[in-house]
Amino acid sequence: MSEWDCAYDFVSVGSGGGGLVGALRAAAQGRSALVIEKQPLVGGSTAMSGGMVWVPANPLMLADGISDSYDEGMAYFDSVVGDAGPGSSTARRHAYLTDGPRMISFLSDAGVRFKRCAGYPDYYDLSPGGNAEGRSVEGVPYDARRLGEWRDKLQPGLAASIGFSAMTEEIPAMMHFNRSRRSFAVAGRIAMRTLWAKLRRRPLLTNGSSLMGQILEQLVARGIPVWLDSAVEELVVEDGRVTGVRVTRGGVTTRVRARAGVLLAAGGFARNEEMRQKHGGDQKTTGEWTMANPGDTGEVLSMAVALGARTDLMDEAWWLPSPSPYFGMSAMNSARQRAHTVFVDTGGKRFCNEANSYVEVGKAMFALGTVPCWLVFDDNYRRSYTHSQTSVGRLPKEWVASGEIKKADTLGELADSCGIDPSGLVDTIEAFNRHAATGSDPAYGRGESRYNRHLGDPGHKPNPALGPLDRAPFYALPIFPGDVGTCGGLVTDEHARVLGEDDEPLPGLYATGNITATVMGRAYLGAGGSIGNTMVFGFVAAEHACTRDT
Repeated sequence: MSEWDCAYDFVSVGSGGGGLVGALRAAAQGRSALVIEKQPLVGGSTAMSGGMVWVPANPLMLADGISDSYDEGMAYFDSVVGDAGPGSSTARRHAYLTDGPRMISFLSDAGVRFKRCAGYPDYYDLSPGGNAEGRSVEGVPYDARRLGEWRDKLQPGLAASIGFSAMTEEIPAMMHFNRSRRSFAVAGRIAMRTLWAKLRRRPLLTNGSSLMGQILEQLVARGIPVWLDSAVEELVVEDGRVTGVRVTRGGVTTRVRARAGVLLAAGGFARNEEMRQKHGGDQKTTGEWTMANPGDTGEVLSMAVALGARTDLMDEAWWLPSPSPYFGMSAMNSARQRAHTVFVDTGGKRFCNEANSYVEVGKAMFALGTVPCWLVFDDNYRRSYTHSQTSVGRLPKEWVASGEIKKADTLGELADSCGIDPSGLVDTIEAFNRHAATGSDPAYGRGESRYNRHLGDPGHKPNPALGPLDRAPFYALPIFPGDVGTCGGLVTDEHARVLGEDDEPLPGLYATGNITATVMGRAYLGAGGSIGNTMVFGFVAAEHACTRDT
C-alpha cells in the first residue's frame, strides 16, 4: 500500500484491558499509540467484569508480607493447568509470572490505584503452588468525574447491574449480610459508600469499570487517541509484514500505518453462532447462554487466520453455569456455593464439586452430557439466603408461579416435575445428607478448600459450603453452561507475537486476551485470570514491538 491516511507506532485493535495497557506501555516508551474500538463504548469485556487481576507474587502481596514466589506460581500452573498446548507453553508461563508483577507496578506508577483482594483464595488453593491468601488485586472505588467527557463513553460495569458501589472482593460478604456479623458490617460499609456517593453526586465506579476508567484516564492525560465506532476491515500486509489496518470510521475508510506493530485485543467469538458451532467440538453451543461482550463476534480473529495464523483451544470458553436469563442478576448464580444445594443430572446423580471453579463445573456439564443440569435445594436454603436484590428468606412469588422454579412437597414429586429419575434423586439426596450433616462430602470434597469455604455461608457450621437438603418443600431449576467469553484462538509466543502454522511469528502482528489461546489453558487459576491474561500480554506486546527498530 503506497498511501496512508495516518501513522502511529503501535495500534491496539480493541479497547479492553489488553488494548489499553498495550497502548499505555507503548506511550511510556516514547512511542505514539492508537486504540481502535468498533463499539460506541470503551472498555470491552474487562469493563463489564468484576475487574480483578490475578498475578502471582504481585507487589501488593509482597508489600503486605504475603509469601509467594515465581517458583510457587510455576508449580501452580504445572499442577492445575498441566499440558494444555502451545498457548500455555513454559515460555509463556514464564513471561506471565515475570512480567505480570512488572505490569502491576507499571500501572501503579502511572497512577492506577489497586487494592489487594485480601483472603480471596486461588481457585485450587489445595494444589501444589496454590495460595490460600489469594493473588488477585482490583481497582479502588473511582470517581468517574475524573474522566470528563469520556465518562459517558465507558462501558458500564458490574456495580451498575447490582445497584451498589461494591468492590468485587466484597460481594460474597454482601450476599450473606444476614448470616454473620462480619458480613453485615461489610454490607453496611457498601451501603454507606453508595449512599455517600449519591449524596455528594459523585459517580463512583468499582469492579471492571474502575479498572478501565483509571487506565482510560491515563491514556487521555497522555493524549493517546481512542477511536470509537471504528471497525477494522483489513489487516494490511506489505512484503510479508503486517504494517497497518484499514478502518471504517464514520462511514469513511481510513488507512492507518502501524510502524512498530498491530496488537489484536478484539475479544473472542462468543457471539458468533457459526464459529461456535464449527469449533465447539464436545463443548458446542450456539452462544444462546453467553453473557459475553456484544462485540465478541470474531471477525478480527478470522482476519488473522486468513493470514495463516495458527489457532488452539477453539472449543474452550470461560464457562459460567447459570440459570435462565429470566432470573437476571439474582443470587441463583451463586446457589451452588451455599449450603443446602446440589447439582444433579437427569438421572438424579451428582457429578462434580458444585462449589469449585465455574469453569471446571461448566466443563463437567459438557463432559458428562448434563446440559442442562438441575439445581436442587430445600426450604432451609429458601429461608436462609438472599435470592434477589429485594428478596431475603423468601423466593419471589413469580419465580415459582411462572414455572421457572419447580416446587414439590417430596423429592420424588419434584423429580417427576423436572424429568429427573425419582429413585436416583432420592438415593442421591439421602446419601448426600448423611455426610453433609457432619460437614463432609466424601464423593467430591465440597467445602474442603479455602476457596469453597470463602464463597460459602459464613453462618453455616461446620461447613460453609455444605448442608443437608432435609426440609420440605423442595425446589429445582435448570442450569445451563453459560459463559463470559470464548478463550481459544490465535497461538502466540512469550512476546505475544502471533504464530503461523510453521510456528514462526507473523511479522508485525501481536495478540492478547480472548482472541488468543489463553495461558490459563483449560483451567481457571484464580479471580481475574482472564483479565490478567489480556493485560499482561498486552503489556508484553508493547514492550517487544516498541523496542525493535522501525
